[in-house]
Amino acid sequence: MRTADRTTEFVAFTRDHRRDLMRTATLLCAGDDAMAEDLVQTTLTRLYLSWARVRRADSPLAYARRSLTHVFIDETRRAHRRRETTSADPAGELVTEPVVPGADPDVRAVVLAALTSLGPRQRAVVVLRHWHDLDVAETARVLGCSPGTVKSQNARALAHLRAVLGAADHLLLEVSP
Repeated sequence: MRTADRTTEFVAFTRDHRRDLMRTATLLCAGDDAMAEDLVQTTLTRLYLSWARVRRADSPLAYARRSLTHVFIDETRRAHRRRETTSADPAGELVTEPVVPGADPDVRAVVLAALTSLGPRQRAVVVLRHWHDLDVAETARVLGCSPGTVKSQNARALAHLRAVLGAADHLLLEVSP
């Protein structure tokens, strides 16, 4: 395949699917937009370098999501990610998602905070199972683990989210009409 053709195909793929990848990355990063952008850029770089393999896949988007999930898990294992902390979030006040009628930014903040309290693997399982609606077997394949691990991680994550969101019920009730 010529480089120009590869580039043209890759640019078209990126144009069509970048928004989906950013949403997935934002959920994986529990709302950390800067980290999500880094993950998507790293993923797209890897996809471009192996584009011949990606384009032969049954679903290049599924391949990209799997790569994104792997990049996320790899990044959370890096020591510099665990050591870096911030004392304030100046970009926290900016709205990055388009405002959708009926969407409530307070609910979004509560849900992202709940996702933040999960570990990286549990967060990946929740995003893949409940955001992308993958079944247990497909989630296990994407994460490279057994279906039993997916089931147990999902059960623990959902129990934790119920506890966290149950404690935040008063916030959700206050913002509801």
